[in-house]
Amino acid sequence: MDAYQSSVDNSTFSAALQPQGATNAAGEAPVAGPLTTRGISVVLPAYNEEAVIATTVTRCAHVCEVLAPDYEVIVVDDGSRDRTGAIADQLAAANPHIRVIHNHRNRGYGGALIAGFNAASKSLTFFMDSDGQFDIRDLALLLPLREKGYRAILGYRKHRNDAFVRKINAYGWNMLVTLLFGLHVRDVDCAFKLYDTALVRVCDVRSEGAMVNTEMLVKLSRLRVKLIQVPVRHYPRQHGSATGANLRVIFHAFRELFRLRDKLKTWHADIPPEE
Repeated sequence: MDAYQSSVDNSTFSAALQPQGATNAAGEAPVAGPLTTRGISVVLPAYNEEAVIATTVTRCAHVCEVLAPDYEVIVVDDGSRDRTGAIADQLAAANPHIRVIHNHRNRGYGGALIAGFNAASKSLTFFMDSDGQFDIRDLALLLPLREKGYRAILGYRKHRNDAFVRKINAYGWNMLVTLLFGLHVRDVDCAFKLYDTALVRVCDVRSEGAMVNTEMLVKLSRLRVKLIQVPVRHYPRQHGSATGANLRVIFHAFRELFRLRDKLKTWHADIPPEE
């Protein structure tokens, strides 16, 4: 059986976006209670996000209290030069569900995610960017699919709100990843994904740069884990600046891509049992 499954249908997506108190076309009310009894670790990599980090973390905590009450929010301050780390520490002091990891030097996006993955203590690991471009409420689209047996649920940006050059870079990157690895994923680097933590442990991702998602997904495909793709909302960035279009970052990513192809030629692992 094919390891990939296409995205959920548009009616499922639309139903999840109904405002509070509304009903969908079938007359069903939106979900108002837990969607899983599994524990979930929410990993938020953050670099110089002092303008939005408090809002992002607070929203994550509020949503998880409803959707997945056994939760932890792990903020990874990746060597920020602003008050991101200090703000996160204040939030953690006020809420025992919030934890903060400080990378004392900037390790890059992959390094921040790896630090968060290593700290995850729950049976599910979810990650999302902390810059305000995603809506944590869309986690309600992913969790029911885990309860149906999918162990890797991948968000993709339904309408990507980024600059044109970033969209072109992303398109080219996805094409190259498909060509080199046979990985048929709509939005490889979309920062809205849910995995079994046991899978994260087995994959043991080492890429500390832009290749972190590619490495994870290629390893999951080698394990023949079924992937399902789900459209999620994406908003324009209101504060700070992204680093993905930086020429130095792009050059490093391409160099890392070909190194990863060579490394993965001999990679092998056994799929862990479900918890």
